[in-house]
Amino acid sequence: MEHLCGRRFPFWDPNLTLYTNHPDLPECFQMSVLSWMPCIYLWLVLPFYTLYLKRNNRGYIMMSILNRIKTALGFILWVMCWTDLFATFHEMHQESHKPPIYYVTPLVVGMTMLLATFLIQFERLRGVQSSGVLFIFWALSVLCAIVPFRSKIIRAAGHQNGVPDQLRFTTFYIYFALIVAELILSCFNEKPPLFSDVVTDPNPCPESTAGFLSTMTFWWFTRLAIQGYRSPLETKHLWSLNKQDTSEVVVPQLLKEWDVEKTKAKSAQAQYSKTTGTEKNHVGGAPEEVEVLLSKQPGSPQPSFLYSLIRAFGPYFLIGSAYKLLQDLITFINPQLLRMLISFTKQEGAPSWWGFSLAFLMFGTAILQTIILHQHFQYCFVTGMRLRTALIGAIYRKSLVITNAAKRSSTVGEVVNLMSVDAQRFMDLTTFLNMLWSAPLQIILALSFLWQNLGPSVLAGVAVMVLLIPLNAAIAMKTRAYQVEQMQYKDARIKLMNEILNGIKVLKLYAWEKSFKGKVLEIRQKELNVLRKTAYLSALSIMAWTSAPFLVALTSFAVFVSVDEKNVLDAEKAFVSLSLFNILRFPLNMLPQVISSIVQTSVSLKRIQAFLSHDELDPDAVDRKQPTSEHALSVINGKFSWAKQDSATLHNINVMVPQGSLLAVVGPVGCGKSSLVSALLGEMERLEGQISVKGSVAYVPQQAWIQNATLRDNILFGKPYVEQKYCSILEACALTPDLEVLPGGDQTEIGEKGINLSGGQRQRVSLARALYSEADVYLLDDPLSAVDAHVAKHIFDHVIGPQGALQEKTRILVTHGISFLPQVDNIMVMVDGCVSEMGSYQDLLNQNGAFAEFLRNYSLDDIIEEEDATVALLDEEDMFLDDTLSNHTDMVDNEPVVNETRRQFIRQISIMSAEGDNPRAKSVRIRRCSERKPAEPKKEKEESKVDKLIQAETTETGRVKMSVYWEYVKAVGPLLSLFICFLYGCQNAAAIGANVWLSEWTNDAQLNRTQENVHMRVGVYAALGISQGLLILATSLLCRGHSMLQAAGHTHRCMLHTVLRAPHHFFQATPTGRVLNRFSKDTDTIDTHIPENIDIWMRTF
Repeated sequence: MEHLCGRRFPFWDPNLTLYTNHPDLPECFQMSVLSWMPCIYLWLVLPFYTLYLKRNNRGYIMMSILNRIKTALGFILWVMCWTDLFATFHEMHQESHKPPIYYVTPLVVGMTMLLATFLIQFERLRGVQSSGVLFIFWALSVLCAIVPFRSKIIRAAGHQNGVPDQLRFTTFYIYFALIVAELILSCFNEKPPLFSDVVTDPNPCPESTAGFLSTMTFWWFTRLAIQGYRSPLETKHLWSLNKQDTSEVVVPQLLKEWDVEKTKAKSAQAQYSKTTGTEKNHVGGAPEEVEVLLSKQPGSPQPSFLYSLIRAFGPYFLIGSAYKLLQDLITFINPQLLRMLISFTKQEGAPSWWGFSLAFLMFGTAILQTIILHQHFQYCFVTGMRLRTALIGAIYRKSLVITNAAKRSSTVGEVVNLMSVDAQRFMDLTTFLNMLWSAPLQIILALSFLWQNLGPSVLAGVAVMVLLIPLNAAIAMKTRAYQVEQMQYKDARIKLMNEILNGIKVLKLYAWEKSFKGKVLEIRQKELNVLRKTAYLSALSIMAWTSAPFLVALTSFAVFVSVDEKNVLDAEKAFVSLSLFNILRFPLNMLPQVISSIVQTSVSLKRIQAFLSHDELDPDAVDRKQPTSEHALSVINGKFSWAKQDSATLHNINVMVPQGSLLAVVGPVGCGKSSLVSALLGEMERLEGQISVKGSVAYVPQQAWIQNATLRDNILFGKPYVEQKYCSILEACALTPDLEVLPGGDQTEIGEKGINLSGGQRQRVSLARALYSEADVYLLDDPLSAVDAHVAKHIFDHVIGPQGALQEKTRILVTHGISFLPQVDNIMVMVDGCVSEMGSYQDLLNQNGAFAEFLRNYSLDDIIEEEDATVALLDEEDMFLDDTLSNHTDMVDNEPVVNETRRQFIRQISIMSAEGDNPRAKSVRIRRCSERKPAEPKKEKEESKVDKLIQAETTETGRVKMSVYWEYVKAVGPLLSLFICFLYGCQNAAAIGANVWLSEWTNDAQLNRTQENVHMRVGVYAALGISQGLLILATSLLCRGHSMLQAAGHTHRCMLHTVLRAPHHFFQATPTGRVLNRFSKDTDTIDTHIPENIDIWMRTF
C-alpha cells in the first residue's frame, strides 16, 4: 500500500487507531479499504445478478418520479467522484503531486456509481420493484463513509486555518448526503410492471409487494400481528396465498418432475431388460420367462420420488441453506468477542471505547444472526408448506386414476394416512433438514476453536462424541423398524374407522357399537405398544445427546487440568469454552432428532413412492377421436378384466350403437352388465379389442353419488343455472313434488352421501345431474331399480324413452325392468360375460333363445308387481312418505299402444311358459285391489326456517383455556404430572449447579489453589452432570414412555366412545373426512407432537 499512499500517508498506525482515547483510522486506510469495499461487493455480484435478471423478466416499469430521482442522484454521485479525479489532475499540473490513491479511488468509485445507475435502469426494464443488491450496496457505502465523515470534522476542527482541502471536503459531504438519500429511496418500492397480472384478490398477501428491507425484517407482517393482538384472528383475516404457493402451481410442478423420473426409469428398465434378456436367451430361456424374472429382480431401475422432490423444490430450499451457512459462521463470532471482552477486563489502562465497541459488536452480531436465521426459517417453512401441498395433491390425483388391482393393495385408510400423516412428516422435516450438514459443521468449528483454547485435551471430548454415534445409529435403525410397524397398525385402524363411519346405519341398527369399539381398541393397543417401545429408544437417545455437551466439557476440563500442572482453568478458558459448548448443545441435541425424523420420513417416502408408482388406468382405453363415425358407440372384439393378472370378465364383446338410439342391456345377475358400463368408461383393463365413443359421456351409477351441497348444486354440478331448463329437468325426473316436502326446497343442504334423502330421491337427483349436463352419450346403470314401479314408468316416459327428454341422445340402459323393453330400439342380452343375443325386442322374442329364457325366469313377477303398483297407486301413498311421487296423476296406464304391447307380451309369455312347462309361471296368481282408499287431503306445509345441515368446522381462538390443560393433566394423572414437573426442576437444578460449581472452580486460579482440590472439583462436577443425565432419562421414560401414551390412549378411547354413541343426526351433519381427521392426524399429534413440545417447553425453564 506504500506505492499507492506514499510514505506521508501510512496504511495502518496502531497508535492512532488502538492505543488512544480518541481513535481514528489513517487516511490511506479510509481512501482504500473503506472506499473500495462497496465497489468490490457490487462488481463481484454483477455477473450473477445480471444472469438472474435476464432469466427473470417480469416486464418493464414505466419511468416514475422515484426512479428519475434515483437515476439523477446516481449521475450526481458520479460527477462528485470524478470532480475529485479532475481536481487531482489539475493539482498535478500545478506541480502539487498527490499519491496514486487520489487517482485510483475517485476513478473506481465513479465507475461503480455509473454501474449502480445502470443497474437502476436495468432493474426497471426487468420489472424489479425493490432491489436487495443495491440496498446492500448503499448500506455498505453509508457504513464505510461514517468513519471519514467523523475524521474530516475532527481534522477541520483541529486545524488552525480551518478546512485544509475545501474542494474534497465539500464533495465528500455532498457524496455522503447523496448515498444516504439513495439508501432511503431504495427502501421504497417501484410501481408494478406494465402488462402484469391485475390483482383482483380482495385480500392479497403484502409479502409479494414488500420491499427488500420489509422482507428481511418481516415488516409486512406487522399489520396482522397488531390485529391479532387487538382481537383473535380468524380465517377471514388471513391473506390469500401467493401465486407461487398455491396448489395450482406446486402440484403440477411436482407431477412434471415425477413424470420425467418415471420416463427415465422406463427407458432404463427397457435397456436393462434388453441386456439381461439377451443374456438369458443365450442360456435358452423363453422371452416370456425372462420378462417375468426381470420384473422380480431387485436390480431393475425404479423411479426415485426423492429426486423429483429435490428438482421441484430444491433450488428454493438452497436459498434457505445459504442463509443457514451464513448464520452458522456468524455464530462463532460472539465467542471470540467474548474472549476479547474478558481480556479487556483484565487489562489495566485499556481505553474504555474498546469495551463499548466490543459490546456494540456483540449486539450487532446477535441482531444480524437473528435476521439471517429467521430468513432461513422462512424459506424452510415455505418449502415445507409447498412440499406438503404438492404431496397431498399428487396423492389425491393418483387415488382417482389407479387401477382396480392397485385399489386392492392401497386401502382407504392408507390413502388417508398418506395425505395426513406422511405428508405432514415431510413438512416437519424440512424445517430442520439443514441441520443434517449444519450440525457437523458447527461441531467441527466448535471443536477447532476449543482446540485453540484447551489444546489436545479436547480430543477426550471428541472421543466421547464418537462413542455416542454407534449408539445413536443402533437406536435409529430400531426406530425405523418400529415406525413401519406403527404405520401398518395406523392404516388398519383408519381403514376400520372408515368402514364403521360408512356403515354407521347398519352398525347402530344391530347395536354393534361395542363389538367394533373392541376391534378398534385392540388395534390401537398394538399401536400404543409399538409407540411405547419407540419412546423407550427415544429416551435413551435424548439422554445420550443431551448429556453430550456436558460429557464433552467434563472430559475436556478434567484432562486439561490433569495432564499438566501448568494448565490453569481460568475464567477466560472456562467461559469461552462454555460458550462454545453451548453452541455445541444445539447441534448435538438436534442431530439425533433430525436423524430420527429422517428415518420416519424415509418410511413415509417409500410409502408415498410405492403408492404413486401404482399402475394407472389407460386414458387411451376409450377412443374419443372418431367424429366421422356413424356409430355413437362401438366395441369391436372387446376383452376386458378388472386386473391384468385376472382372467377376463368380459370377452367377445361386439356392440354397435347408432347415434340417437336406445340400447337396453339385460341379463341375469352377475352376467357382466355393470362391468360392460365400466369398460365403456375406461375403468377396466382392456386386454383386446377397441372401444370408440363419440362425444361426451354422462354416467348414472347404480349407487347414486351425492355431494355434501344443496340439492340445486348437486344437479347443476358447476354448470350455470338456467331456470327454464332446470325446472323442466326437475319435472322430467319427478323431483318437483319432493321440493314441497324438503324444508328448503332446492336450497336444502344434502348430507354426506345423501344421507337425508331416500334411495329413490338420490337416484333421481343423480339422473337429473346427468340430464342437466347435456352429454352426447348416456350410460344408465339400472337407475330405475331404486325407485317404485310407477316412478320408474314416469322417468322412462319423460327422460329415457322414445318420447323422453333424451330421445335424440344415445342411451345405453342396463335394466331389470322388462316392461320397458318393447319401447327400446335394440336389446343386448348378456350371459357369462359375453353377448348372447342382440336385436329388436320382437326379433329376440321370436328366436326363443337366451332372451326368452330370461323373460321366463325374471319378467312375469315384475310386470304383475308393476301393474299392482299402478292400480293401487293411492293405496301405497302412506308407504312412500320419503318418495312423494305418489301424488302424480299421470302414472296411470292410459297409453293404448303400450297397454296393447303389454297384453301381447303377457300372452306370448303365457304361451312360452306353457311350452316350457314352467311351474313358476303356472303358479302365478294376479292379485288386484278391488277398492281404493280415499286420498287424504294434503296438509299445508308449515313454513320452517332452513337450517344449515353441515356446519362449518370451527376452531377455538385466543388463548387455550385452562380447562383444556386440566383435561390433559387428568388424562396423564395430576400427581404424576406434579412428579414429572419436579423431575424437570431437579434436572435444571443439576445443570445450574454444575455451572455454579464451574464458576467456583475458575476462582481457584486467582487464589493460586489450582492443584489443591482438583479431584474434588472434577468429582463434584461429574456427579452433578451424571445426575442430570439420569434425571433426563427418568423424565423421558416417565413422560414419553408412560404418562403421555397413557393420556393418548385415554383421549382416543373417549373420542371413540363419544363418536360411536353419537346420535344418527351427528353423522348426517358431520362429514366423514372431518371425523377421520380426528382419528388420523389429530391422534398422531397427541401421540408424538404434544409430548415433544411439552418436553421442549419444560426444558426452557
